[in-house]
Amino acid sequence: MIIAFHGAARSVTGSRHLVQTPGCRVLLDCGLFQGRRQEADRQNRFLGFDPKAVDAVLLSHAHIDHSGALPVLAKHGFASRVYVTPATGDLTRVMLEDSARIQESDCEYVNRQEGRRGRRCLRPFYDADDVRTIVRRFAGARYGDVIKVGPRMSASFHDAGHILGSAAIRLRYTARGTTTTVLFTGDLGRPRMPILRDPAVPPACDVLIIESTYGDRLHEEVGDSLKTKAEQLLLRAKTNRSKIIVPAFAVGRTQELVMRIKELVREGRIDPVPIYIDSPLASKATEIFRRHPECYDEETLRTFAAEGDPFAARYIRYVSSVDESKRLNAMKGPCVIIASSGMCEGGRVLHHLKHAVQDEANIIAIVGFQAEHTLGRKLVEGWDVVPIFGVPTPRRAQVVRFNGLSAHADRNDLLAYVRSIKPAPAKVFVVHGEEKQALSLAAAIKAEHPRTDVIVPERGSSHEI
Repeated sequence: MIIAFHGAARSVTGSRHLVQTPGCRVLLDCGLFQGRRQEADRQNRFLGFDPKAVDAVLLSHAHIDHSGALPVLAKHGFASRVYVTPATGDLTRVMLEDSARIQESDCEYVNRQEGRRGRRCLRPFYDADDVRTIVRRFAGARYGDVIKVGPRMSASFHDAGHILGSAAIRLRYTARGTTTTVLFTGDLGRPRMPILRDPAVPPACDVLIIESTYGDRLHEEVGDSLKTKAEQLLLRAKTNRSKIIVPAFAVGRTQELVMRIKELVREGRIDPVPIYIDSPLASKATEIFRRHPECYDEETLRTFAAEGDPFAARYIRYVSSVDESKRLNAMKGPCVIIASSGMCEGGRVLHHLKHAVQDEANIIAIVGFQAEHTLGRKLVEGWDVVPIFGVPTPRRAQVVRFNGLSAHADRNDLLAYVRSIKPAPAKVFVVHGEEKQALSLAAAIKAEHPRTDVIVPERGSSHEI
């Protein structure tokens, strides 16, 4: 068995890991790389392997950095199956459709600006036809089902608790009387978070491929301190008539934010503030959340039974049309505008930032991890001038971080996950983290499991098992 790492190796985005055995090539995830424009263009057009030679894709979850390059496979002749949980399949379809639209829209906007300067045009990585082609290749599998993906190779999904339908993926390969198992975490969720069940106890494995997004740090406590911080922010926005711009993933983070703000209102800690979910994708994703209660934890199931829809309220409006989205830019606060993308690398949030970022009364609330070189990362780092659509723009708005809302496992959660695998895996690959985070987590795993071979692979590297 050979495992080749074609993305999310010493970086966070573009998850792509190719597992090769005699007669079988299985791809774990096929994500879009997000970051500097030229590097993103190169990595998303040339995946590092021949799509036609891939026998199956196993998708851990729907986030674009894990699923967003699937249509590139279709564009280059991939003709096999993409295995997904039912919720992941539904979410991925709408996310890829949205990704194709955003690419087309953003390329059109940037090309108008660049054309005036005599620069070359950008092209989308794929279009709606490529999305339709790959979606037809989707095959659903429930948690725990055993899927035959190739000669002597089977796979199963195990609840990862990260977003709706997310899964850790276990591969089982048998040859000459010997069985080798590989467990790929995808993105791991956190215990005791709203909506979803906690991550399932991991099955035994010989080889573990584990994410490390927060491999060197701990999250803020989830609880009253987080609610107090949100309460103070909303009260300040009301006093100063501020706009709060929240770049958020349309899937998972948006639904959690809505539930948490509703909780503050229900407890009487704040008066209702107009909330605009400015994302056609978020509206569609929320409908999909309603269709998949099999993924909910007990508390969310009780909320549905006692109070009805937890994602709706009279002061929450889902915005779909472009015209209505544009009107939000001229609107005065106080209000909350939640729009994707979560790392500020495309979509409607860029237009809201363009109009709001120069006003010191406004607030930009960052609620998730921001990859290196993204606009979101520059905002978190406190840049005084940030590039929006390639135009240097002064930042006067306040930037506030909410690390406690992250849907990723932190360092302690990740170490606990490895600790719960009995016996300890013989080999661990640490991926999906910037180099500092990945190396830190790898050292901690090695300290706890000295007999385990722990590797932080380079992008493009291959390792024989």
